[in-house]
Amino acid sequence: MQIDEILKYLPHRYPFLLIDRVMSLDPGERIVALKNVTINEPFFVGHFPYHPVMPGVLIVEAMAQAAAILTFHTRNHLPDDKSIYYFVGIDGARFKRPVVPGDQLELHVSIVRESRGLWKFRGEARVDAQLAAEAELLCTLRPL
Repeated sequence: MQIDEILKYLPHRYPFLLIDRVMSLDPGERIVALKNVTINEPFFVGHFPYHPVMPGVLIVEAMAQAAAILTFHTRNHLPDDKSIYYFVGIDGARFKRPVVPGDQLELHVSIVRESRGLWKFRGEARVDAQLAAEAELLCTLRPL
């Protein structure tokens, strides 16, 4: 999935869109997405000027954005202006290595379960096959 289709599934835009490409998607199961990390990211100006590191919260947010694409694709539904897909919880977040400019962040997210509109996911972020971060994510779709 290229960026033009990603933009149909996510309301996020620059500078908060954190998915550049979807490499694979198995509806109802898993997604693998990419985020190309560049020195031009606005957060590197202050995090940290002499040793740029992608903030962990943005790595987790990138996993949540991948989860949103997976959810909408699984439901065969595009987002609209009558509802919003909220990221409502994080469990077991761990950060194993820094993510720096030039890295390609590979996001692996799989559905653990869905119950009464609450989706639970298992996410991993990898750089060069090394685990950079992992977390369990909770998301839900709510009317506006």
